[in-house]
Amino acid sequence: MTDRWLDREAGPLVRPYAMTQGRTRPSGASFDLIAVVAATGEPAGDRLRYSPEHQAILRRCGTPVSVVDLASDTGLPLGVVRVVLGDLRDEGLIQVVATIDRSSERSNLGVLREVLDGLRAL
Repeated sequence: MTDRWLDREAGPLVRPYAMTQGRTRPSGASFDLIAVVAATGEPAGDRLRYSPEHQAILRRCGTPVSVVDLASDTGLPLGVVRVVLGDLRDEGLIQVVATIDRSSERSNLGVLREVLDGLRAL
């Protein structure tokens, strides 16, 4: 019966909602795909009961990184990354350091096309 929940190559299967305790959205504002987040340098202490996902994302935020790159680097679904980032933001451990200004979105169209072309090439 345990074989039903085990993929021999991938290991045990953990559903995304189990990693986020059933939450599908972060508390507060959501995170854009291309928003850049970084650790604040605030000591984590024991304010948050860290899951392995929280720990991995917080470590990766040691240098500024985009939300989409976090999902790619950690192998976690984007929804899980957003919820975990929300937890870390609520605890003051990460902050958004750069976003695209929506008023200048047309000037960024070329950059977005390059990103899209890069994703298609993958």
